[in-house]
Amino acid sequence: MILSEEKKYKKRPASKREEKSAEFEQRLIDLRRVARVVAGGRRFTFRATLVVGDRGGWVGIGTGKGADTTIAIDKAVRIAKKNLIKVPITKNNSLPYESKGKYGAAKVLLRSAPAGKGLTAGSSARVILELAGVKNATAKILSRTKNKLNNAKATLEAIKKLSL
Repeated sequence: MILSEEKKYKKRPASKREEKSAEFEQRLIDLRRVARVVAGGRRFTFRATLVVGDRGGWVGIGTGKGADTTIAIDKAVRIAKKNLIKVPITKNNSLPYESKGKYGAAKVLLRSAPAGKGLTAGSSARVILELAGVKNATAKILSRTKNKLNNAKATLEAIKKLSL
């Protein structure tokens, strides 16, 4: 009788969805309030841009819109997990070679760095490389644009050009 009671109250295993969300870290790059003008005045929604990564070579970016910030963030996480890409990382936790990426007006240059140099990057390029697991690299935003979303997408384009 004791054995059957233990089985009855045994903790259920975590679902696959819970396991997936536990293995990825997420970082908010941009949160913006967007307005559209309608007959009664302005309607406000929120746009969230997130980077999701496992610090093991997988990273993705997603944008979500919603009436509330939490709805927008949840959508962005789902979209980012769908758009994951593999980042080639060398033995010293760096990039294999130099790469340039362009998206819209944004241009980004990624370079490998020797071991112990650390991650030298700014803005959204730093967040993407951190969550991808790159520890020794240099990123330079070559364009004049301050648009974080376009800079992040340009960084992903530069990463897509890399291969081991």
